Amino acid sequence: MTLTPRIALETRDLSVGYKTGRRRSKVIVSSINVRLSHGEFVCLLGPNGAGKSTLLRTIARMQPAIKGQTLIQGTDLHGLPGAELAKLLSVVLTDRLSITRLTGYDLVSLGRFPHTGWSGRLRQSDHEIVGWAIEVTHSERLANREISEMSDGERQRIMIGRALAQKPSVMLLDEPTAFLDLPTRVEITGLLRRLAREADLAILMSTHDLDLAIRSADTLWLMQGEENVRVGSPEDLVLSGALESTFASPDLTFDGELGAFRSKPAVFANVRLDATGLQGLWMKRALERSGYGLANDASAFASISGNRNSSWVVDMAGNTTQCSTISEVLDLLDKKHTKVANGC
Repeated sequence: MTLTPRIALETRDLSVGYKTGRRRSKVIVSSINVRLSHGEFVCLLGPNGAGKSTLLRTIARMQPAIKGQTLIQGTDLHGLPGAELAKLLSVVLTDRLSITRLTGYDLVSLGRFPHTGWSGRLRQSDHEIVGWAIEVTHSERLANREISEMSDGERQRIMIGRALAQKPSVMLLDEPTAFLDLPTRVEITGLLRRLAREADLAILMSTHDLDLAIRSADTLWLMQGEENVRVGSPEDLVLSGALESTFASPDLTFDGELGAFRSKPAVFANVRLDATGLQGLWMKRALERSGYGLANDASAFASISGNRNSSWVVDMAGNTTQCSTISEVLDLLDKKHTKVANGC
């Protein structure tokens, strides 16, 4: 039996942009009809200036829509009182925090404000939810530390905890990993994917990290200029060519096997490569990065074979050389090619 997704948020003919005058508006993207389901982790992708932040801010009611509706749990969010909306939707922005004298626990506790009212007094049930938010984000060691003493990654983890403490149905995140190193970006993205499943949240995250989005998201929302947002699984958007065309550049090529863009180095010589598995994959990448194409015909000026012990045999015109690392292979090829190019 196929389960019908439970829709947490949807847009209907939504147009987003900004005001250019009292009666004039600049539309960035129009006719947006997308859905975000409970338990789903979605990444929002697009080139700079495509309108990712504008779309997120419009969905979050931080700026008005040019046209159309956004519904959360079936209700037009523009008709909801602010306190009620805050119980359904939480937002995490990429802005660096300038908060001092607040501990991690204090900041996560602020997520309970929509539920406590103006008194801000936490009940036992609120403390339990704050503790849960800290636990599921693995932030226990940050609870008693001041925000000013935390790294960017630690602060972002606490901000996600604050958003969780609101107990929303939908969580929106605008470039939450922008200032983080690679391991922390992977960790935060994995955390969000896990939370979507375990907490039954509908999570939408905008990002420039194409590789991480392809590997982590259930669905991609791909903004393609003034066209409607393209929606699909990462694999479908790769196979259809939509990702490649959206980020097309004369200096980049999209590697469908790796799901990532790479630069187009000038190919100045061809070699034959006989190697499989990880050994062959990384040698292939090293050769392409260094300007060597792969060929199995007479245009190849060298033949490279990999051994089980990760060493290499390079054959150039019948002269073989044993190399123990990829760096040695590249040095040997460069020296030989330089001599050939100089007519030596």
